[in-house]
Amino acid sequence: MTAGPASRAWQAVAACLLMLATACGTDATAASPPAAGTWRLVFNDDFNGSKLDTDRWATCYDWNRDGCTNSGNDELQWYLPDQVSVGGGHLTLSAERRSTKASDGRTYPWTSGMISTGRDHWDGRPRRTFTYGYFEAAIRIPPEAGMFPAFWMMPASRYTPPELDIMEFFETTQQVHMYVHWRDREGVQQREGGTYGPADFPAGYHVFGLLWEPDGLTWYVDDVKRFRVTDPARIPNVPMEVLINLAVGVPGPPPPSVDSARMRVDWVRVWQH
Repeated sequence: MTAGPASRAWQAVAACLLMLATACGTDATAASPPAAGTWRLVFNDDFNGSKLDTDRWATCYDWNRDGCTNSGNDELQWYLPDQVSVGGGHLTLSAERRSTKASDGRTYPWTSGMISTGRDHWDGRPRRTFTYGYFEAAIRIPPEAGMFPAFWMMPASRYTPPELDIMEFFETTQQVHMYVHWRDREGVQQREGGTYGPADFPAGYHVFGLLWEPDGLTWYVDDVKRFRVTDPARIPNVPMEVLINLAVGVPGPPPPSVDSARMRVDWVRVWQH
């Protein structure tokens, strides 16, 4: 099933009514996410303007120095703000095969885009962090091989684990991966994950969600539960930033026939009790 803007239109209308009521000083209740409970919308971006709202989003990791990358994954891209655009009611992250000289002294064969609720630089303050809640985004991943699109969360401390991967795609565009990362009592990094598919994810928008509570983690795809973790030792309890990125080259480089890719985001929302 392809879930896009139309299938969640009732939430978009409710969110607008909530913001209007707040501005007028009245009380209103927004439509809730699929997880049970009483919720309030604490973060919402529908990307309806013509440029990125930089009060909400940074365009790099917290270690931004005229761009950035995630060297821990041997990724091929250098993230730059020009690869992030807003228009037509959605955000676009653009990956391009373009040799890019980076501030770390390396030259990367690709450049791409990302957004984060974190900092502009190492000594800055995060824009928004969250501890527990329901996190969701409507995303259309690119069809091209060699891309590594992700919607995830990392600690405001800037050190992982813990890490919550709401969705990741690698090796295939037909199966979404969902992970929690943590350290065991000996300090060794561990992870537990699930998958959902096959489905033709690049064909349209899909809603990826995570319910993060003290007693459990539950992943949703198109409002349906797909994976759950309940071991308390694996559930983070620290403030975390929200990130969406289009990495390149994990686990292998794109084929020579691929020179670009686009990842589109219709909206991002965070709900809390």
